[in-house]
This record gives sequence, C-alpha cells and structure tokens, in this order.
Amino acid sequence: MKNLTHAQPSKENPMPSTLFSPRSLLHLSLAAILSSALLAPEAWSQESSTAAAPEVLREQPVWWFGAAAAGNLNFYWGTTQQLNDGFATPAAFHKGIGAGLYLAPLIEYRPGPMWGGILQIGYDDRRAAFYDVTCPCGENSTLKAKPSYISIEPSLRLAPFSGDFYVFAGPRVAFAWSAFGEDKQFAYTQEGVGATEGDFDTWRGVVFSGQVGLGYDVHLTPENARTQMRLAPFASYQPHFGQDPRSSENWAVSTLRVGATLKFGRGKRVSSGDPGLRFSAIAPKPGSSKRRVRESFPLRNYVFFDDSSTRVPARYAVLSKSQASDFREEALQENPPKSLKGRSGRQLAVYSNLLNVVGDRMKRNPGSRILLSGSSVKGPEHGKARADEVKHYLVETFGIDGRRIATEGRENARAQDQSGGTEDMQLLQAGNQRVEITSASPELLLQVGSPQEDFKPVSIEGPVEEVPDSVVFNVTGASPGFGSWMVEVTDDQGKTRRFGPYSGNRATVSASSILGTRDLGDYNVVLVGRDADGTVVRKQTPLRLVRPREGIQEITRFTILFDFGQTKSVAAYEKFLTEVVAPRVSDSSTVVVRGQTDNVGEPEFNDNLSRERAQGTQAILEKAVTANGRRGVAYETMWYGETAEHAPFENGLPEERAYNRTVIIDIVPR
Repeated sequence: MKNLTHAQPSKENPMPSTLFSPRSLLHLSLAAILSSALLAPEAWSQESSTAAAPEVLREQPVWWFGAAAAGNLNFYWGTTQQLNDGFATPAAFHKGIGAGLYLAPLIEYRPGPMWGGILQIGYDDRRAAFYDVTCPCGENSTLKAKPSYISIEPSLRLAPFSGDFYVFAGPRVAFAWSAFGEDKQFAYTQEGVGATEGDFDTWRGVVFSGQVGLGYDVHLTPENARTQMRLAPFASYQPHFGQDPRSSENWAVSTLRVGATLKFGRGKRVSSGDPGLRFSAIAPKPGSSKRRVRESFPLRNYVFFDDSSTRVPARYAVLSKSQASDFREEALQENPPKSLKGRSGRQLAVYSNLLNVVGDRMKRNPGSRILLSGSSVKGPEHGKARADEVKHYLVETFGIDGRRIATEGRENARAQDQSGGTEDMQLLQAGNQRVEITSASPELLLQVGSPQEDFKPVSIEGPVEEVPDSVVFNVTGASPGFGSWMVEVTDDQGKTRRFGPYSGNRATVSASSILGTRDLGDYNVVLVGRDADGTVVRKQTPLRLVRPREGIQEITRFTILFDFGQTKSVAAYEKFLTEVVAPRVSDSSTVVVRGQTDNVGEPEFNDNLSRERAQGTQAILEKAVTANGRRGVAYETMWYGETAEHAPFENGLPEERAYNRTVIIDIVPR
C-alpha cells in the first residue's frame, strides 16, 4: 500500500474529520447506488395501481438487491513498534480502539423461508487509535492506524423460525485498499518531537477471516406489493483470526459491526389456485385440557382367518367352558386388559372377544339365531370348514344349541369386495379369508336404523386423557403434481409466523406454539404452495384458537363402519344418525366428525372417499339436529384418507383395516 494521504493532522484535530476523502466518498456512494439500481431496476420503478391493489397475490421475492451501511468498531491488540524499515517508535503500542465506515452493495438469495445466502462486496474501514504510551524519556506518544479494504463477504442465511429474524455466517476475503487517494497508513506523534506519517511495511495485500451475525427484516411495503422493500438492522462480529494486517510483529484486529441493509425484491403474481383446491385449518376441539370418552364401539361381525388355516387365530380370545360360564359382556368395560394402552388397543381387545360376546348374547337370548358364512380362496368347502370351526366353539364352550347356528361356505366374500388395484389384491384377499356372522334376531342387532348385519355395539368408557393440542392443515383437491407447501399464520395484530415446508395432503402444528401466552386468538392462515407447472398457489382460511380450560370433559363418541370402497354408503346410517346420535347433541355443543379409510387403494381416491363419508355424515346430523331445535351447535368436519398418522388403528391386520374404514363422531358439550 503506497502513500494514501489525508489532510495533515494537527493538535486541535489529530484525527481527520472525515473517514476518507470526499472524492473516495463520492465514488463509493455512486458505486453503491448504481450497483443497486443496475441489479434491481424494478426497485426504483413506479407502482401501478393494479399491482399494488390488495387483492393481487404475490410470491415473496427469491432475489433481493440493495446496499448495506454500518459502523465498524475496531479493536487492536498485540505488539506494534517497528513501523517500517526506517522508523521504530521508542515504546511499543499494544491495544487500541476506533470506528470506521462500512459500505457495500448486496445480493440476497432466498429460495425458501428458512435457507438462503447473502453476498456483500464493499469498502471496509478498519482504522483505530492505539492507546497512548509513555516513551522512556517520559514523553507521551500516540499512534493512529488507518487500514482499509475491499471486502468480499459471502454468508449463509438461516431464518430458524421461517420469519423475519435471521442469522448469518460465512468467510471474509479482504484486499488492501490501494487504488485511490494519497493517504499514509499511520500517523505517529510524540510530545516535543512532532508528527510523523508513513506507510507500514510487511503489509498483507489479502487477509482471510470470517464473520457471524444476526439481523431482522422490517417490512416497509405490504407483502402483496409488486416491489418489496425491507430495512434490516444487523450486527456481526469478525474475530481476529486471520486478520493480522502485517506479516511481522503480532498486531491483531477484531471488529464489531452494527448497521442496516436496505434491500428490494420483486414479487411475482401468483395464482389463486385450481378451483378444485381446498384448504382448511382445523383447531383442536374446544373445552377442557383433559377428557374422558364414553363411546359405543361397533362390533365388526367378521372373524378373520390366516392364509389357508381353518383354526381360529390366536389373536382372538378363546375361553374354557368354566371361563365362558362366568363371562359377561360388561366385564370388557369393568376389567379392561392392562397390557393394552390407548383407544385402539382397548377397542381391539373388545373386538378380540367377538365370539365370546356373541356366545354371551345368545345365552341371554335363547330365541336368537345366527348364520355363519365362511369364505376361502380354496373354495366353498374350505370356507364352510371355517364356519363349522366357529360353530363348534360356540356350541362346545357356551353350550349354544347347534340348531340355532347355520353354516355355509362360499369361495370368497361378496364380489364387490374384490375391487381395487392389482397391488392391493393381496390385502383384499386377506380380508376375504373370514367367517361373517349375520342374524335376523333383533336381540343381537343395533335395532335403530342400521344395516341389517350390524351387531349391537359394546359400551366403552375410556380413561382420563390429555386433549390433543394440534391444529390440522388439510390440502385436498390439488392436482397430482402439487408439490411442497407451507402456511403463513397472521394474528389480529399483523404478526406473521411461517410453518413448513410440508408435503402430502395434511400437516399438524401445536396450537400452543401459535397462541403463545394468549388465551384466545383469531388468525388468518394462508397456504403457499406450487402446482405442477411451478406456479405459486395461495389459499387462505380463518382460524380461531382457544386455550383449553382446566378440568375433565365428558365426550360421547359414536362410530359407523364401512366396507371396502363404496359398498356401504352413509345413507344406510341415516336412521341411526337421526334417531340415536342427533338426540345426544345439546345446545352450543360441538360435533366433531372425522373420516378415515384403510390403506387399500389409491391415496387420492381414499382421501376423497373419507371426505365424502365425513361430509355426508355431517349433512345428515346437521339436518336432524336443526329439526330437534338445537341452537348454537358447531361442526368440525375433517377427513384423513389413509394417512397413518391419524388412523385409529394400524393397517397390518385385516380387522385393523376393517375398523379404519370409518367415520367417528364426537359430541363435545359446551
């Protein structure tokens, strides 16, 4: 670095009043402005009234252009005495502090809400004054250094909460400033001797170091404006590692930088989405933080067999004669199995006692009769052997008169159960290896408006459990190519939080994470995604969240079951829903309807199927509840298709898949 000269320092003004020459300042300012203008010409254009209209939806910019301005607080330490070959100070200087200017154009790349990159190339002033030292003869001496650089600073940008707060870190490559001006690199003064200016020797032309910092984007324009403008205050720290200005002695420099960036980006007009695209945000059920569910659990009237076996599988509860004489259906409620936890385990424990429940009911109702229809891929005879095995158990163990039990065999279950894709045939075939129990005896059946084969349900009272704290985001009706998406949740004070990205048709977020410390909140939720053509799609929906209150809430639950595909419609349950379920709904209560399917078939078909069943159930209930004169009833209807996360049961066994073809109805009192 050669002879860069400022105005001669004086006793009244030992440090120059400007940080660099007016000519350099002019050049640098023009360079920053022109760089920003050339890189982002749209930032300086006039907005049209159409582009700025609130109803225009825009994708947030991927590329941002602008400029950064900051102050460098520079810290010196080490040992500095031999300034060059021809000049050494009488006493060594060690520590120092000073302020310099940082100016740079910048480019930001933000492909998503969390990750991105920043590139800044600019003027970087690292000047400071060493602390005064006393010479051996007692005179006071000062030393001021004025290193400056052109710094290249690429950084990785991370917004950990997908919001406006971000952190950044990356390397720094700095080239010594030597292209303009006539300043000297140091100014030394000593009492009684005068001032000396000069250049350091052993000066490094390039230094390598790094930085870490944080910032926050302040929105200066609406998010749907054509041109987006952000002001981002930031702070960063650049440690001394690699920043020694000279190759001799051990002078080290570290810098704390505080400033702001002004940046511009252009949002793209986006589509409001395929008209068939549906988006919903479903809040947790209102009420208490804990609940107890009292439910009527339907008995699926199938006993499923393994492969080619004719023996009742070991997963079904088989009793001895003495145990059967003491068995009562009510015992399933009074003494639930301790090894099974949760709703699904409790229900499967009830279902595994299907033969014992049937035997107990037939003992109590001597006039009742049943038909056992066995099916098998090996043919009707093998199917009848399975039916005879079930009959033998009921006759020998429960003492049922064999004349009350008819058996038959068939090659397979009902023909309509054979629909589905080739890849699902194995699962369907496993579900067809069964004995179906049917009856015309009203004592055994759900007598009010149910398909003829539906047995009377078993009453189950569950343990006290925590209420789920999840907001469910549903995306349905999108084209098969609909890719990743995220949600923006904005509260009534205008604060926006972003969640995602997600894939698939649904996602969940903790309601507490949205509410924070609030007890009640109204939000606008916006889906932001891309369709198959890469076009950004936005859909919005309102959301209200209420923090649960303390206490235990009693919930009444009903469940209706379906066969594979469309073989049993919601209309078959209309009388049951109208005469049994609807009368249990009270004023100002909430009816939660959830549709689910098993994992057989295409996911899109199952999603639509669960939606049709759930919406059909709500329509029947809503009509009946209104006819009963109930007021203030709210409905929360959701559907999950075959999504395993929300499935009541696993999909490993045919009975689990059979119970997953369901609509569950919860009646939550006020």
